[in-house]
Amino acid sequence: MLIFVAARTSQTKMAEDNKKIKNLISIAILLGGLFIGSLFVDVAQLLKGGGFSQKNLSQSEIFEANGKTWVAYGEPLVKVSVLTDDTCGAKCDPGEALVWLRRVMPTVSAQKLDYNSAEAKKIIAEFGLKTLPAFVFDSAVAKTDFYTQAQIIFEQKDDQYMLKTDELGLAPGRYLTMPQILESDATFGAADAKVKVVVYSDFQCPYCKIFWSTLRDTMKNYADKVWFDYKELPLPIHPQAGPAALAAQCALEQDKFWEYGDKLFANQSDWNTASDTQKFKDYAKVLNLDAAKFNSCLDSKKYQDRIDASVAEATAFGISGTPAIFINNQFKNGVTSADDLKTAIEQELAK
Repeated sequence: MLIFVAARTSQTKMAEDNKKIKNLISIAILLGGLFIGSLFVDVAQLLKGGGFSQKNLSQSEIFEANGKTWVAYGEPLVKVSVLTDDTCGAKCDPGEALVWLRRVMPTVSAQKLDYNSAEAKKIIAEFGLKTLPAFVFDSAVAKTDFYTQAQIIFEQKDDQYMLKTDELGLAPGRYLTMPQILESDATFGAADAKVKVVVYSDFQCPYCKIFWSTLRDTMKNYADKVWFDYKELPLPIHPQAGPAALAAQCALEQDKFWEYGDKLFANQSDWNTASDTQKFKDYAKVLNLDAAKFNSCLDSKKYQDRIDASVAEATAFGISGTPAIFINNQFKNGVTSADDLKTAIEQELAK
């Protein structure tokens, strides 16, 4: 009985050993075939003088094949999600921006995402995107030479990197939202209106002076249908714009913002070269404001933080010039005629 068991054990072991040997032979044949195939390809490419074998890739960075020239880059493949809206037309077309991106990062591979898709909405929420088109890269972008030199124009969230298009001077094609109207803002009209007009303006800007009369007339015509909001955006190129904005906010404190704005624009040529704030104080007297209160407010720069916040908000929306006008999420840059403003308002009212 013991002899029989030992015999069976020996036979089983021999069978297992034979199986292992057969497996090893199969693997050897497979590897040998792959090696011979690779060698054959390299020989064929050597005879032809071209090809994309590892050997050839290590010898040259430029190849010609099938009428095309292929260039090898030492940077990783970079994937970018391009969020856009086809209904926006040419304004939202990312084509030119992608051409520029591929010049500075030749290994970019773009994937187009409709802003209404679930994936795009997640990205919009994560980065708080306000404009289209938007460009969000995967983590590979951080390994590129371009990122090393220009990482300041990227915003990182986890393993994604958003390109700050406003810092590159790329004009927004469409706004996904509009600036928030605050209780502290200078407002006029119906607070519960479905149409809201937000204006970023600079009291020393000559183009803002032209638009002001259009704005004031439109306010009268749509007082019961539209909520109007004025936001300060004093530009650095206008030295008196900051003091004028402070003065207007001090007038707002006494419920005389719009009247004071009329005075500032009507007399723009008188104060825009001044070196002090005396004329701003004189206008407050003409409008029968509490002079002592106004002067203290202006001298202490009481509302500087409010103005700084307005400038920061404008920057977040990619706005760098005035006047800049939102009619809901429609955006108009520069002087807008009365007819164009009326048309935009009527379009929003009809929705």
